Amino acid sequence: MVKYGLDYTRCRWILPLLLGIGVIFGIIALSGRGWLESQTLPYIHQASLWQSCRRPEQGGEWSCESLMGYAWGRAAAATYLVGFILLVICFALAIIAFAIDTLRFNFIRGIGGLLFVAAMFSIMGLVIYPVKFSTEIEMTGINMFSWAYGFGWTTAIMEICLGFFFCCLPNYEDQILGNVKPTYFYSSP
Repeated sequence: MVKYGLDYTRCRWILPLLLGIGVIFGIIALSGRGWLESQTLPYIHQASLWQSCRRPEQGGEWSCESLMGYAWGRAAAATYLVGFILLVICFALAIIAFAIDTLRFNFIRGIGGLLFVAAMFSIMGLVIYPVKFSTEIEMTGINMFSWAYGFGWTTAIMEICLGFFFCCLPNYEDQILGNVKPTYFYSSP
């Protein structure tokens, strides 16, 4: 990408592709049941962003309670969902921006700013959830925040990193579009 610039056909789609991967990770985090799980036997507790499930003994039936009955549960779900929706909007805008033959660099910087806002909302949801969950929901045994919660953090980190890429990309507009004469450090005698 650095050597050929964004005009190189295959490298042009790296940033939208990374945004698409972030969207997939966000879907996994939103739908996954592994936000919190029991770490040791007996496995009696499992929670997602939307509900907390328990079973009295190994092999028993799971009984689930919605986290939407708690104000913090609605706040965590809403803030993470707003961050995810902003990520999807950024993905759509990036597809549009990179599909146009002449890149709109001010448009790309706006996508970067929107990604930072999405990261802020995602991180708010990811912080509210464990703090309030561990204080208000009774947990027995050793529990851990698991794979779906990790996908949520991965999405937030990708939003921050891609926000920097999208914001810094217009600084190199001339190099990307090939408007700068190459500088040679070797001079012939």
